Amino acid sequence: MEILEKKVLRGPNYWSTYRKQLIALKLDIKDLENLPTDKIAGFSERLENLLPSLYDHRCSEGRDGGFFARVKEGTWAGHVVEHIALEIQTLAGMECGYGRTRSTDTKGVYNVVFAYIIEPAGLYAAEAAVRITRSLVDDIAYDVEADLEELRYIKKRYGLGPSTQAIVSEAYSRNIPFRRLNDASLVVFGQGKKQKKIRATISCETSNIGLETASNKTHTKKILENAFIPVPNGVSVEAEEEITAALEDLKFPVVVKPIDGNHGRGITININTYEETVSAFHIARAISETVIIEEFIEGWDFRFLVVNYKLVAVAKRTPAMITGDGHSTIIQLIEIENTDPRRGEGHENVMTKIKIDPITESILLKKQLGLESILPEKKVLFLKDTANLSTG
Repeated sequence: MEILEKKVLRGPNYWSTYRKQLIALKLDIKDLENLPTDKIAGFSERLENLLPSLYDHRCSEGRDGGFFARVKEGTWAGHVVEHIALEIQTLAGMECGYGRTRSTDTKGVYNVVFAYIIEPAGLYAAEAAVRITRSLVDDIAYDVEADLEELRYIKKRYGLGPSTQAIVSEAYSRNIPFRRLNDASLVVFGQGKKQKKIRATISCETSNIGLETASNKTHTKKILENAFIPVPNGVSVEAEEEITAALEDLKFPVVVKPIDGNHGRGITININTYEETVSAFHIARAISETVIIEEFIEGWDFRFLVVNYKLVAVAKRTPAMITGDGHSTIIQLIEIENTDPRRGEGHENVMTKIKIDPITESILLKKQLGLESILPEKKVLFLKDTANLSTG
């Protein structure tokens, strides 16, 4: 088989007016034009063994297992390439679902069209699907997991984060056109003078002054305090020598955090000694030159989502945690928790995998626990001081 032409479609097109993200191949299946799948000994069985999840493809039969039925009855290699390209993207976390295969005026040449979520992943899936189909025809062992790993890497490298993806998905549900402007999170919605741009969750309507202020915890607290909104007492320090003076104005327990950090990095809470404060200072100092030491206020952590000055959602956030079973070690419980399919690397999923970092180590030390300690049954252990996506 040979790919004669490969196109990336990014808008209304010949194949669909509403499926705007499509890969279009012109595929020459050569000798396989005379060998539909029912004429290739063992093809159906090898396909089902290699990619059993293709059972969910209803195909033109309109039922689960429909595609496998078509393969047994006899279909052409181009049709197989289409379904494999869709399935390996889905298995890598990019569910697509739309495909078409049509013959051309040239014998053995087919138009193979399938959807993609991330453009580089769609292009990779095209090449991989052809390789996989050829290996099935020739009865040669194939490592499909290697292709899935590469697609997962592409998803992580080029995919939108969960917040940006949520906005894009909502736009799609409202039939608002959109397109990415780079490989990161810069997205434009609408057309002409109605266009609006976002970068991650920052929109073209976001005030630069507001953004800069929100990025500095000291400035934010000052503005809130001037508006008579209660804030914890705190002091900014830049050197270890300033910690003693700072603690004279505060009472334990305290919180130590970088002045302009994000993703929950470098924050230590519920500190009760000078030594713990110094240790926490150095953790925060690795993130920011200026560090805040402030009083610790116990309570729940909520995130409020405001759209166009209206509150639309509230999420209660809980730090990454494990629950003991009476026989597994802490490290084993973390590994078990990280198998949750909702957890991924970076911001690729709704939660991130729990990593053992200096904050986790300090929590365990404070509780006189180690990674090989066994938690009693139903005992809950929080592994982070902050509750956000980046820390699990």
